[in-house]
Amino acid sequence: MSINKLTFEYPSSDTLLVKLSGDWKISEGLPAESEVISQLDGHKNITRITFDLSDIGKWDSGLASFLFHLVRECRQRKITINHQGLPAGVERLISLALKVHEMTVPRKEERAPFLESLADKVLHLVSSTLILLDFLGEITVAFGRLIKGKAYFRRDELISILRGCGADAFALVSLISLLVGMILAFIGAIQLRLFGAQIYIANIVGIAMVRVMGAVMTGVLMSGRTGASFAAELGLMQTNEEIDALKTLGISPVEFLVMPRVLALVIMMPLLTVYADFMGILGGLIVGSGLLGLNPVEYWQHTQSAVKLNHLWVGLIHSFVFGIIVAVAGCLRGIKCARSAEAVGQATTSAVVSGITGIVIATAIITFVCQVLGV
Repeated sequence: MSINKLTFEYPSSDTLLVKLSGDWKISEGLPAESEVISQLDGHKNITRITFDLSDIGKWDSGLASFLFHLVRECRQRKITINHQGLPAGVERLISLALKVHEMTVPRKEERAPFLESLADKVLHLVSSTLILLDFLGEITVAFGRLIKGKAYFRRDELISILRGCGADAFALVSLISLLVGMILAFIGAIQLRLFGAQIYIANIVGIAMVRVMGAVMTGVLMSGRTGASFAAELGLMQTNEEIDALKTLGISPVEFLVMPRVLALVIMMPLLTVYADFMGILGGLIVGSGLLGLNPVEYWQHTQSAVKLNHLWVGLIHSFVFGIIVAVAGCLRGIKCARSAEAVGQATTSAVVSGITGIVIATAIITFVCQVLGV
């Protein structure tokens, strides 16, 4: 076994000759490329490096790794490398490693001018708006055919979607609504306790849950649960070209796939909202009677006197609008999904974000309208 050696010569003022001798194997330890770099640092005028491997013995990937790091460092310093004298196998390994390195190094993207970037965003917004309006128009036509009794979709699929949107969501809606009611009761108790008016926690929890919070929390849950499911299902069908097959058969995808999902959410959202209202009031009752010492009967009577029928109608309007928003967002992202696994994931994420954003905007608009109308 011969010991690996690394020596340097200077054939000219701007050339460094690197001589390698002995066995260059990982198991026997290898010199560091920093020894060559130190020569470059000591001789700033070097612009070319050559190699002499005539005395080299056995070698493995350790030699290729040493030369790869050296070549990469020289490229950064803009020093020319003469590959003559290198074994053919080593040269091929270095070329392959450099190609892989170039593919993995992220390239800096040039930032577009401000006006060009702004114009792209405006055009994207206009295009998205037109796509949304076109999709809403197709849904309106599909529901028009449903009213006339000419719509074509599977009734058993509608029942299955109703079960998935309703009964399968009861556990999650129960837990979240109960906790929201308890949280509202705790928050109200912080201030009302200063005035000895803890009993009015019933008013706060009852009105908040029935008027807004029950519908909002149910809408957010259904957006993350059902809206994402709609986007994933339709996105996968788009990827597998099943939607194209429906078009080939003369069947409208909006009528066959989208309309049952929108109809199911429009039906189930008000029912789930009423259930969420009840669970939220129950959560406030648990906190009020269990932790604050309020009389349960008196708490219930205050809730009945505070919650009016118009509060319930406002909450139901919220839930009806939220059902449309969540269903349309999920189905639109799924139908317009590109044909790849990554696109399906992006469509699912976009459906959740669009649904929740739409819920917040709709809540603000409905609240403002109710305030103007004095409802």
